[in-house]
Amino acid sequence: MNFEQARFNMVEQQIRTWGVMDQNVLDLLFMVKREEFVPPAYRIFAFADTEIPLGYGNNMLSPKVEARILQALQIRKTAKVLEIGTGSGYLAALLAAHAEHVVSVEIVPELAELASINLRHYGIGNVTVATGDGSHGWQQSQGEVRYDAIVVTGAIYLLPRELLAQLKPGGRLFVFVGKESVTEAQLITRTGENGYHAVSLFETLAKPLINALQPNCFSF
Repeated sequence: MNFEQARFNMVEQQIRTWGVMDQNVLDLLFMVKREEFVPPAYRIFAFADTEIPLGYGNNMLSPKVEARILQALQIRKTAKVLEIGTGSGYLAALLAAHAEHVVSVEIVPELAELASINLRHYGIGNVTVATGDGSHGWQQSQGEVRYDAIVVTGAIYLLPRELLAQLKPGGRLFVFVGKESVTEAQLITRTGENGYHAVSLFETLAKPLINALQPNCFSF
């Protein structure tokens, strides 16, 4: 398989046509080799417009969705980023290319180990993979940490306060909101200590995040 031709086709036929025009994002998709983070059995589908199974009920997001996430978050070199749902580590690798540091939390120990191996193999040193439940945010040993950007890779029905509180003022949160049959990608910006602004970006299908809040809890 000609991976470079397939990568070019992915960018030109899937990603540009889905509204991703940020050249920094497009360049990054050429730089970070997606096939290195895809299970060997599915490597031939690394650039297909589909989610790729990772096992344990988890999938890699489709390439065009990953690209929209990057475009929406506008990661800067000084950014501290939190990712909930590491999967194979590919999105963490993309985030890390533009950020100072990424903390990525994965609830499935086997996937956390897989992502750690993939990131080490690829030579990415500014990602910390943590094993645990990040559905209500993620507190580290040094106490409360706020992030410039947060991305949640699974769908949640309601946003927890703890997750919103971990955004810095001016920070951005990308999240899929809704049920598995219909989810809406939203970008939420923290406008101040007590203010948030949400924008709907697109509709898609996303697997639910394990242990996500259910109705009758807090909603943004």
